[in-house]
Amino acid sequence: MNIIKELFSEEYVINLFKKKVLPLYSDFFGIKKVKIVFHKKYVWESTYHVVVEFVTTFQTKDKKNKILSIFCSAHSDEPRKNVYDALKYLWDNGFGKGFLTIPHPLFYSKKYNAIFYRGVNGRNLYQYIRKKDYENIEAIVPKAANWFAKLHNLPTVNAKNFNPLNSRIKTVIPGFKHILERIKEDHPKYLEIFEEFYRNFIEKEDRFFKYSKTLWFVHGDAHPENVIKMGQKKIGVIDFTDLCLSDFTRDIGTFLQQLEFMIMRKIDDQKYAEKMKKIFLDNYLANTTINIDDEEFRRIDNYYNWTAIRTATFFLLKHNAEPERAYPIIKRICEKLNIKYL
Repeated sequence: MNIIKELFSEEYVINLFKKKVLPLYSDFFGIKKVKIVFHKKYVWESTYHVVVEFVTTFQTKDKKNKILSIFCSAHSDEPRKNVYDALKYLWDNGFGKGFLTIPHPLFYSKKYNAIFYRGVNGRNLYQYIRKKDYENIEAIVPKAANWFAKLHNLPTVNAKNFNPLNSRIKTVIPGFKHILERIKEDHPKYLEIFEEFYRNFIEKEDRFFKYSKTLWFVHGDAHPENVIKMGQKKIGVIDFTDLCLSDFTRDIGTFLQQLEFMIMRKIDDQKYAEKMKKIFLDNYLANTTINIDDEEFRRIDNYYNWTAIRTATFFLLKHNAEPERAYPIIKRICEKLNIKYL
C-alpha cells in the first residue's frame, strides 16, 4: 500500500494527532473526530502529491468542542522540511502574532515528507479582484505592502537560506535553460527574444549581487492569490516553498506585476491598476526600514519584467497553451527593454 494512504484513515490520524498535536495545546485533552478533506490528491503506486485538510474536533478541559483545520502538504519526491523550517523561523520571529501573519507550523514528518500546519482561513486578494470588490481590494493591498515590509525588515545575520536555488534568476526552478529549450521546441520564432530577455534579467541581477553582500528574506512567490484576508484588520500570506535569502526588490517587482496583470485581466482598468500599484508602493515605503532610491527602483523594474515574462511563458508552455495571452506581454516587455519584436 502507498504509505500516504495511512493518512486517509480517521482512526490513524486521530492517534497521530494525539501524539503530535495535543501536546502543543494545553487547553485540549482529547480528539473527538477528524473529517478528512482533500484539496489535492495525486496518488500513484508508490508516489504521491497531496494537500489534505483535517477538520479536527478537539475536546477542551472544560468539556467543550473546539474545531481546528489542520493541513498536511506532502510530496513523495520533495521533502518539505525547508518549508517547515521557514515557517517556524517566521513564526518565532513575529509572524505568530499581530495582524500580519502566516500559517502556524505544527510539525514535520520525515516518514511522509510532509508538513502539518494550521491553515490561514479567508479569501485571497485575487478573489476580490475577480468580483470587482473595490472596497476589499483597497483595504487588502496596503496590508499586503505592510506584510512584505515586515518580512524584509527581519534580520538575516547568520540566518539560514531555506531555498538557495531560488535565490537567483539563473538558478530558480524551472531553470532558464530549460525554458529556452522548451521555447525552441514549441515556439522557435521567440527563441532569440527569450534569450535576450534572460541575458538582460540575469546581467542586471548579477550586477547587484556582485557588489552587494546584503540579503533579505524574500517570499519568492508574491502575488494576490497568496494574500488572504482573515478579518477586517488581519491578513495572512501563504505558500513558503520559495522563501529564500535574496534581493528584497524581487518581491516588490513580482507583486506589482501580478497585481496589475490580475486587475487588467478581471477589471480591465489601467488607471485603477496604477492606483493600486501606487497604494502598495506608498505603504511599503512608509513601513520599511530599507533605504530605497533610483537604483532599487531599477531592480524592482527588472523583477517586474522577469515576472511578466514568466507569466507569458506559462501561457506559451502550459497544457492547452494560450499563446494569444502571451503575445501582448512579450511585446510590451520588448518595448520596455528596446528589444526588436517580431
